[in-house]
Amino acid sequence: MKSVTVGWFEIPVNDMDRAIKFYEQVFDCTLNKQVMGDFQMAWFPGDETSQGATGSLVYHKQFYETSGHAGALVYFSSEDCEIELSKVKDAGGEVQIPKRMIAPDIGFMGVFLDSEGNRIAIHSRK
Repeated sequence: MKSVTVGWFEIPVNDMDRAIKFYEQVFDCTLNKQVMGDFQMAWFPGDETSQGATGSLVYHKQFYETSGHAGALVYFSSEDCEIELSKVKDAGGEVQIPKRMIAPDIGFMGVFLDSEGNRIAIHSRK
């Protein structure tokens, strides 16, 4: 990768409505809540033409509660996330979620534990 850029972040929550209320009050904004079965997201407002990554609150019982890791999840942008994921084990990490499609118009993602136990995600369009 020529440039290592944060493209997205996720903040795990246990109570989506409570978290939305908190962040809307703190940042004086409106979050856009989406419910996709047992997976919930609430997107922070953002401007694709400005600098900086945007992100969301996220709740999914399996994705967060069974991982044993709490905290924000940072997504690094990639040309093809399989490239970086294929290097994780040899570098001393562990792939938690192999490359998978998020949605056709969003692209792909994968999650790994780094050598220090941090959860890191990679996103790519292909």
